[in-house]
Amino acid sequence: MLAQLQRFITLALIAAALGWLLYFRGSSPVLAVAGFFVIALGYTGFLAIEFLLLRHINKSDPAPLPTWRELLRAWVGETLTAPRVFCWRQPFRTNAVPDRISTDAMLQGRRGVVFVHGFFCNRGLWTPWLSRVQASGRAFVAVNLEPLFGSIDDYAPQIDEAVRQVSQATGMAPLMVCHSMGGLAARAWLKQMKAEARVHHVVTIGTPHRGTWLARFGHGHNGRQMRLLSDWQAQLDHEMPADRHALFTCWYSNCDNIVFPTSTATLAGADNRLVRGAAHVQMAFLPEVMNATLALLESEPT
Repeated sequence: MLAQLQRFITLALIAAALGWLLYFRGSSPVLAVAGFFVIALGYTGFLAIEFLLLRHINKSDPAPLPTWRELLRAWVGETLTAPRVFCWRQPFRTNAVPDRISTDAMLQGRRGVVFVHGFFCNRGLWTPWLSRVQASGRAFVAVNLEPLFGSIDDYAPQIDEAVRQVSQATGMAPLMVCHSMGGLAARAWLKQMKAEARVHHVVTIGTPHRGTWLARFGHGHNGRQMRLLSDWQAQLDHEMPADRHALFTCWYSNCDNIVFPTSTATLAGADNRLVRGAAHVQMAFLPEVMNATLALLESEPT
């Protein structure tokens, strides 16, 4: 469903930009070119507003305030990353790298991975990760969380099935890698299934563990759950085992244009790792984040 929607949006934008260019090129070449770039690159203006907002909101946050140079670097990084994700991988390459959960004996005894995407995303987000894990000969499943605007609690059965499949293929508890809202879905799964023993480690990248300021504009069920310090978030840790957060590594950035204030992407008791100058989607593809995360496949259980 999301892939179809994003295909429509992408093709409509391309058609609108090209249509404007062709319509005005004869009468006003300057207007034709200017309109083309406004339509094609208009999203960069919205990104810029997000970065200005995050810097203002973060003034009272204990995390390091981003410098203007860091914000510029993050804006450029997200400007380049967003189209690859939202206009190519997710709409057109969702299943470019299929899940690997066969009964191949080569998968046994080698820890696998479960990937959980975030809000308004699908498994296509993870394509570079999936290619890398596939090349290493490991089992993996990348879930598609649906419905798009449903309760985060309802994603737990989908995650549970993915964990079961990877565990069955490998004989080992998997590593779980989550982006943004996916980290909250993983925590909801842990709470519902009491599944601490069934996962090797959980890595979250830009997850709004304590909500995000921007979620005040989200009116879907999951959007409301991600509002700052929502009642739903408070219930995630209710009666949890004392060492649950020790299962987590949380990557967060002082230039995250979606999850801010910055420290809301951290968890008490987790291994919280700050990345300076990286935007929300861009952060998921930094070599530092990818290398350190996949190295956990060889580590001993927490």
